[in-house]
Amino acid sequence: MSARVYRDSYGIPHLRAADPVELARAQGATAARDRAWQLEVERRRALGSSAAFLGPDHLPWDLLARRVRLADTARRCYASLSPGTADWVRAYTDGVNSALPGSAASAPEFADAGIDPGEWEPWAPLAIWLSHHLLFAGFPAKLWRDRVAAVMGSGAVARFATDGPAGSGSNGWLLDGGRTTSGLPLLAGDPHRFIEAPGVYQQIRLACPEFDVLGFAVPGVPGIAHFAHAGTVAWGITNAMADYQDLYRERLRTVSGAGQGGGVEAWGPDGWEPAEAGVETVEVLGGEPVTVHTVETRRGPVVIGGPPPEDTLADGSADADTDPGAAGRWRAVSLRWPARVLGSLGFEALPALLRARTVADVDRAMDHWVEPVNVVLAADTEGGLLHRVAGAVPVRSEAARHGVVDAWDAGAAWSGDWEAMPRAEVHGQAVMANERALSAALGVEFSAPHRARRIAGLLGSRPRWSAAELPGIHTDTLLPTASVLLDRLIAPQRDLSPKAEALRSVLDGWDRRMDAESRGAAVFAAWRGEFVRRLTGDPALSGLAVRPDDPEVFRPWLAPLTRVGYALEHLTFPGALPDVDVLAHAREALERVAAEGAPATWGQTHRLALWEAVPGKDTPRPPVHGDHDCVMSSSSVPGLTDLSARASAARYVWDLHRRENSAWITPLGASGTPGSPHYADQLPLWLRGELAPVVTGWSALTEETGT
Repeated sequence: MSARVYRDSYGIPHLRAADPVELARAQGATAARDRAWQLEVERRRALGSSAAFLGPDHLPWDLLARRVRLADTARRCYASLSPGTADWVRAYTDGVNSALPGSAASAPEFADAGIDPGEWEPWAPLAIWLSHHLLFAGFPAKLWRDRVAAVMGSGAVARFATDGPAGSGSNGWLLDGGRTTSGLPLLAGDPHRFIEAPGVYQQIRLACPEFDVLGFAVPGVPGIAHFAHAGTVAWGITNAMADYQDLYRERLRTVSGAGQGGGVEAWGPDGWEPAEAGVETVEVLGGEPVTVHTVETRRGPVVIGGPPPEDTLADGSADADTDPGAAGRWRAVSLRWPARVLGSLGFEALPALLRARTVADVDRAMDHWVEPVNVVLAADTEGGLLHRVAGAVPVRSEAARHGVVDAWDAGAAWSGDWEAMPRAEVHGQAVMANERALSAALGVEFSAPHRARRIAGLLGSRPRWSAAELPGIHTDTLLPTASVLLDRLIAPQRDLSPKAEALRSVLDGWDRRMDAESRGAAVFAAWRGEFVRRLTGDPALSGLAVRPDDPEVFRPWLAPLTRVGYALEHLTFPGALPDVDVLAHAREALERVAAEGAPATWGQTHRLALWEAVPGKDTPRPPVHGDHDCVMSSSSVPGLTDLSARASAARYVWDLHRRENSAWITPLGASGTPGSPHYADQLPLWLRGELAPVVTGWSALTEETGT
């Protein structure tokens, strides 16, 4: 039979085909019909050519994509696929190409941008995956740690660790049959990512005689990698916060007489080594083209800098002791990462997951996985349970894990071995929320344990749960760090002004929940923001300021305001900043808010800020509950903005007893076309913390004709 497309009342596609290859083709075509503009944007971002039609704001990313050789890495990874997996991926891109031109003709963004959709090559899905996850492990944090060590000493690095109030991560939890009303497991969670319009996840169902799987796909990528229910088995993931990308401080030179872009050498453990170099041109809408010099050493592609004129030497001499970086500056830095080294992303896991029937099947499929490194929870109807880490983490020195290391240091090289992936038994319940726990040995910085502890406590509050009750955990807004900060910094204050004392009374009576309608949450956030600004501006931290020559694409990781805001728990511990009067800054912040006033409610300033390739003129910014360390994580950046750009990019509850009792939601809707009835029809539910029902009966769906 030819592939058939059905829709539920939310426009979510349910696909049926005769075999997996035809189904992959149908998935690609459906993605092109539903998300034409999004697919075009993602493909061009992966190629490093988005500034050509989106403008100069996108140039920093394009330069990084070219420098890191993202497209070339995708080609390598595609070439290493088994023939069956390669055919399956190619079928997906064939489907995209079959539907994209027609869909683009009715998508207004293409006409507004004055472009036509490009042809997808078979490796494009791998490039899109790389584009989404290149920065997922946060390797630029090594630049930050390098700078803190250079400016304040190595002992100060841990004080800025994000084990305190961290950026948003993801939640997931599993209950075995003994903890559910049905006697079979429940699995739930929500990934926290930048909220994009259209969304980064697409609800979909893929069915053929071999399998029937529903879950969240990434538009532009075949299969369902992260969150799925296959009938007899279900799985979900969170970021393991593992460290698997290394940065090397390089010394480069151009060999005398070589032409432009060629003849580059790098100083390695055994002296000068040849490096691969090239020159590319990045087009910029409304501006002059930009030339980017690409260099790849034996460590990997150079992501910062290149061979400056002063390093050009006519002979083979070199001073190996010369440090090409000083005081937290980096002249040239290369990136070594598993996908580039192995020539694999682990895409062999994707078709294997679709065929999974048991936890053992999921486990075997995850053995193929490379990056990003994830914590996996899975359960099946036979009582199987899984809690493991999946991915590739190289064995190397501790110094390489923590910061930028010297390319000429043989001890900083990768050993060629890979870390064993940890796993744990599940007894009653299991929780994953980017905390240290299972993956502690694989990483450096993790999210604070607050979300994990809160979820575990909520699950333990009753002996058994039903699927319908679990969304109540998704929506928990308690902020544990609030009590820590207020007890440490506000409670000891004396002789406050009457207005400041009144604010302290508001905070004393506040329930520590970041509800959108909460006055106490608004006062706390206003005080916290002012406190972060004052603490960051203290002379003792002045050396950490962003510098003019810092690469723009990495500046979010190098911004002291962000770092201070997310590390308040550590930085305000007595003695953490011995040269800073922390209590005085806290007092002055409260007095400032008292004098100028705070918002009436948290939701007045804490609003959803969607990322759009081309920002809409009238994009709504609805108030949202929660904060970055709540289970209902909606990250603001204390001291910079109360707007939330990161939150739950999806929420789900998978019921192994009856799949039709499962539920799911995305922030917007199934369609990526503005004006479609399904562009944002899930937003009201998402804002309230509700989920849409999973529909499994084909007779309850509407078949789409003409596809």
